[in-house]
Amino acid sequence: MPHVHTHIPARLDRLPWSRWHWRVVIALGVAWVLDGLEVTLAGSIGSVLERNDTLALSAAQVGWAGSLYVGGAVVGAIVFGRLTDSLGRKRLFMITLAVYMLATLATAFAGGFVTLSLCRFLTGFGIGGEYAAINSAIDELIPARVRGRVNLAINSSFWIGAALGAGLSLVLLDPDVLGPELGWRACFILGAVLAVAILLVRRHVPESPRWLLMHGRHEEAHRIVARIEEDVAAEHGALEAVEARTAGLAYAHGGVPSYLRVTEVLLRHYPARSLVALVMMIAQAFFYNAIFFTYSLVLTRFYGVPEVRVGLYIFPFALGNVLGPMLLGPLFDSIGRRRMIGLTYVLTGVGLALTGWAFLHGWLNAATQALCWSGVFFLASAAASSAYLTVSEVFPLEMRGLAISVFYAVGTGTGGFIAPALFGWLIESGSRASVAWGYAVGAVLAVIAGLLAWRFAPAAERRPLEEVAAPLGMQDRQ
Repeated sequence: MPHVHTHIPARLDRLPWSRWHWRVVIALGVAWVLDGLEVTLAGSIGSVLERNDTLALSAAQVGWAGSLYVGGAVVGAIVFGRLTDSLGRKRLFMITLAVYMLATLATAFAGGFVTLSLCRFLTGFGIGGEYAAINSAIDELIPARVRGRVNLAINSSFWIGAALGAGLSLVLLDPDVLGPELGWRACFILGAVLAVAILLVRRHVPESPRWLLMHGRHEEAHRIVARIEEDVAAEHGALEAVEARTAGLAYAHGGVPSYLRVTEVLLRHYPARSLVALVMMIAQAFFYNAIFFTYSLVLTRFYGVPEVRVGLYIFPFALGNVLGPMLLGPLFDSIGRRRMIGLTYVLTGVGLALTGWAFLHGWLNAATQALCWSGVFFLASAAASSAYLTVSEVFPLEMRGLAISVFYAVGTGTGGFIAPALFGWLIESGSRASVAWGYAVGAVLAVIAGLLAWRFAPAAERRPLEEVAAPLGMQDRQ
């Protein structure tokens, strides 16, 4: 297998933070804004879709629509994850955004449960593909010393989309504006408009030089890095020289590994990492999708909140979710991955259990329920974001996109697909005890994930990707 000695990874990792990095983060990280917008719209308008003047859905059907969105994301991750490794990060993050844009536009014209479900599935299909392409590109372009905090901050932007979705629902569902009958459709149309704007911005984000090296396109990789360095030097002045010891990385350009080879790497070379990544993804998918896809149903069924006012209660919830990764993110680079992942997951489980207990005993009203979730998800948001960070940085370059998609698909397919439908059914029963038991399951999963991460998560903080997991070509050469 041919190899090339390169110092491109070191050149990228030694760059000071710059306006160029901000452009990449904004153009790519907005994928989470879109996901947050979609999930929040579904959560905010869930009870609206039960009305006879909209789609007349049942609570269980609302839950199933959420599950099918997650199911689409699972399928999209699998389909596009492999393509991300074979066709390139840039090509895929343009294609997946276009799929999302068309599907969310189509959602606005759904006429019943069947068409709504199909549109939600296709919307999730695009978003699921985004995760593999975007996480791969961000990890491979962002300097190692800040990779943790940047990834967590980007993931927290999901909740900027959540706040945007809540705001849209409050305004557009207002009877004095459009009202429930047309307002929910307008929400999805505006989501598609936002996607068009993002598509235009993403055109200027380059292909990952690391991916180009893997595919033997060395000159193109060097040209891209040289342009990045020119951009950064124009802002910060002369750049530091690359240390000689980093110039000997031997990248192979043997293409994408077979599924058999990927399975061997996951199960034989990195079994502990694979277990930790899987449990983390299942746990975060379960407690997030369980609570958020049925958020409006809890507020309307148990607290009597009017359907058009549900979005108001999402703001404190979104605030906690944004602040958690923003404030705790730097600690993942300083204190370290293992300690912070374990701590945030375990404390999330404790918070979920206590809030479920208070809900069971009727000690909360709509406002205090929202505040409790805001506090719990201050930690849970950092924990969930660290799951995506972990699966994107602890496996080799040649299979990064596929690894992200596999763990996202299995974790989300297990925890995320089951949770909304399960909780929709539990809420429809009208039993607080049943819903509280559902929260308890999420709490147990979070604690188990935290304990496993504390014991087995790799120390990836401030280390180049090639040190965290050597590319397969480098491993084969050793």
